[in-house]
Amino acid sequence: SRESSTFAIPETFWLISPLSSRPPDCKALAEHPLDTEMSLRKVAVMGSGKIGRACAFFLQKSGSYDVTSLDASASNLEWVGNNLPEATTKQVSFDDANAMAKALQGHDAVLAAGPFWYNPLIAEVCKKVGAHYLDLTEDVAVTQKVKELAEGASTAFIPQCGLAPGFITITGYNLAKSFDKVHDLRLRVGALPRFPSNALKYNLTWSTSGLINEYIQPCEAIVGGELISVPPLEHLEHCTIEGLELESFNTSGGLGTLAETLKGQIGTLDYKTLRFPGHRDILKLLLHDLGYAKDPEGLGKVFERSIPATDQDQVAVFVSCTGDKDGRLLERTYAKVLNHREIGGLNWTAIQITTASGICSVLDLLMEGKLPQKGFVRNEEVDWDDFINNRFGANYADSVQTVTKTTKRTNTLNGTRGHARPELLHVEKPKTMCA
Repeated sequence: SRESSTFAIPETFWLISPLSSRPPDCKALAEHPLDTEMSLRKVAVMGSGKIGRACAFFLQKSGSYDVTSLDASASNLEWVGNNLPEATTKQVSFDDANAMAKALQGHDAVLAAGPFWYNPLIAEVCKKVGAHYLDLTEDVAVTQKVKELAEGASTAFIPQCGLAPGFITITGYNLAKSFDKVHDLRLRVGALPRFPSNALKYNLTWSTSGLINEYIQPCEAIVGGELISVPPLEHLEHCTIEGLELESFNTSGGLGTLAETLKGQIGTLDYKTLRFPGHRDILKLLLHDLGYAKDPEGLGKVFERSIPATDQDQVAVFVSCTGDKDGRLLERTYAKVLNHREIGGLNWTAIQITTASGICSVLDLLMEGKLPQKGFVRNEEVDWDDFINNRFGANYADSVQTVTKTTKRTNTLNGTRGHARPELLHVEKPKTMCA
């Protein structure tokens, strides 16, 4: 057993926004149009798979956008045509720059919601036709290419504005800048099945190629104040979030540009993916022992052949920041589990709702002039209050008020790792901890 240790315990604040507990439906979205007198904005959504169709649906139903859904897949476009007849559909190959340029001409903004490897060419076309560019990728190399293309552009280029990176980085940066001096920032996100039944305790809920990519690419972290690269699948932790027993481990891309922004200003910063216990060890067997790290395409085929998809999912989010504020050691936390639900008569998965809400909210803020209108735009430039009060961002809000717990500066505890475990006071929800 561990020996007792004496250390400073931070006061704990829970940052849960005091908004309506009922997330917005399509009628509510339409009742809160853009804060602008402009006519409908023309928006193209590149990709009409799981996430792309959610983006197209939410934007079109909001009453502020005239949406064109583009995809190379006729079956994907058929879904849009059947469920969103007021939107325009166009069949376009994402590796055909000329065809894309013709299709995107005259659009105010383009949302790249297809396979991440097409994003650089889509961004290049956006620059050519003069459209704002937004994407969802977690791929570091793709983002670097988008950043280079943004130089000298007359429109905004905003990559990585979905869930993670995206909402998670907006939340983390908001917490970090609320301190006089920030010490540690931990970001944890997981897209999970509600009813896991296989050995991986996982179902496919989003891009399989994107999933595998984050399992095999190097990860950024700040350790001891230095920006370093850490291996994926390592630094295993165990967590409990709203009653869910989970594990977390390094995965790539979740920090977005946050590590670069906070470099030299923070002691520790890391991002980890949340999964049910045992998932990480099976991944290491597949990727390392069986060699699928060198054959991600092959592993993708195995996953899609063997692991069923589900529309009954949940997304767990945990962000914890520790630092000094007004002479006190303080911890501030955002924690939430979001479930699949019905919007506009259709059932949407939690990963669809959270990812689409992120990019749609950023698009709204861009159209309202609350973000820079040209060049490379980081998620850290998105104001937290603007985001969480936005009609799409409100999907991340909760009815629980901010709660404060004051503790003594020193205490003796058994079996801790140097942080007081966050407690939620006077709220009928299970405790949340991640250590």
